[in-house]
Amino acid sequence: MKNEEFRKYGHEFIDWVADYLENLGSRRVVPDVKPGAVRSALPASPPLKPEPMEALFNDFKDIILPGITHWQHPGWYAYFPANSSPASLLGEILTAALGAQCMSWQTSPAATELEDLVMDWLRQMLGLPSGMSGVIQDTASTATLCALLSARERATDFESNESGLRRPLTVYISSETHSSIEKGVKIAGYGRASLRRIESDAAYAMIPEKLEAAILEDKARGFQPACVVATLGTTSSTAIDPLRPIGEIAARHGAWLHVDAAYAGTAAVCPENRAMLDGAEFMDSFVFNPHKWMLTNFDCSAYFVKDAGALIRTFEIHPEYLKTKADPYVKNYRDWGIQLGRRFRALKLWFVIRSHGVEGLQAFVREHLRLARMVKGYVEADKRFELMAPVPFGLVCFRLNDGRGEDALNDLNKRFLERINASGKLFMTHTALRGKYTLRMVIGARTTTEAHVRAAWEIIRSVAGLVLKL
Repeated sequence: MKNEEFRKYGHEFIDWVADYLENLGSRRVVPDVKPGAVRSALPASPPLKPEPMEALFNDFKDIILPGITHWQHPGWYAYFPANSSPASLLGEILTAALGAQCMSWQTSPAATELEDLVMDWLRQMLGLPSGMSGVIQDTASTATLCALLSARERATDFESNESGLRRPLTVYISSETHSSIEKGVKIAGYGRASLRRIESDAAYAMIPEKLEAAILEDKARGFQPACVVATLGTTSSTAIDPLRPIGEIAARHGAWLHVDAAYAGTAAVCPENRAMLDGAEFMDSFVFNPHKWMLTNFDCSAYFVKDAGALIRTFEIHPEYLKTKADPYVKNYRDWGIQLGRRFRALKLWFVIRSHGVEGLQAFVREHLRLARMVKGYVEADKRFELMAPVPFGLVCFRLNDGRGEDALNDLNKRFLERINASGKLFMTHTALRGKYTLRMVIGARTTTEAHVRAAWEIIRSVAGLVLKL
């Protein structure tokens, strides 16, 4: 492609993106397509000769776009948000144009130094301890795996029993912890049998006394506690594990404390939300995702560690072809995680922070929290609904409850959610809380306003009346 053609379609694509973002609310949130419909509309074999960009763009609009789920839609209330923003998109364009491989300082000095700076900005913005160092990972799942691997390495450095064999390691999570932790435990070589699920309380938060009891029992049986994972904002209900007592227990027993705040960590940009970080001095590692609630397009996961040396010792490599004269004086982020090759993710995050400012990001979060409290009030004011969990952030968990048995209620609420989503105007997902089918309404999309939330609630109320009559 010649530069003139690139320039032409570049302008055309940007115009299309701007129109897409401006008119997104007029589309269905989730496409009404059958499995296999998109693939069957495309050729089964690759083209032998070059095709014009106009044909590609037309097929994108006519075939691909009708099968896309619109995560940036103002009616997006599902899972957790995966926000983007114009500033982030523009930063991503420049990242793609540069095509930089950012594995070490020498391969892209500015990328390394900007990442170092931006991660410290984030640390300050969230009020994390001053001694923590940060690195951008692709996802929280990868960051958690890094924590589990670091915990494993630290636990096995010097520990052995009288026979000279290492004691079996154990990892502790709550009954509400994200499934990626279990996957990480398997990948890191602990084995599923090493995982201990700690009971949660009425608010779905880990019970510290149950944690300590489990650790003491394991130690008496010859196991070595390696890692405790606390969650600030669990996936099902955004429960907040009590960080200080959990941290004290982990420290007392020499276990690595990893804190998963993938979604809710962004809330700490507002000082009034930092109570959840009480006890942060006990954290060995902490992760949150700017690509969820901080207007930075996927992927961009912020991982912080208290002891950078422990992380580097876990991952560092020194093959001859990677050695440079600058190594003793700089950070080589290839040694801060699993990946050798790394994208220049810091650029789009830098664009977002600078273009919005801390105050702009705070206002963004506060508005979503206000809207979530508004929906909570709607639920509590309507006797047909039942609030299923506290609402500390942007997630409201609720269900219909007309007094029928639990099995019948689960079936009712499943049909209720299906009818809501069938409207195409909003999209929510569900979870199970203590075995009860629960609807999750997450308010966090950049484009969602109070008017959108009020309109969504009217749909929810209307559908509720219909399914209760059936």
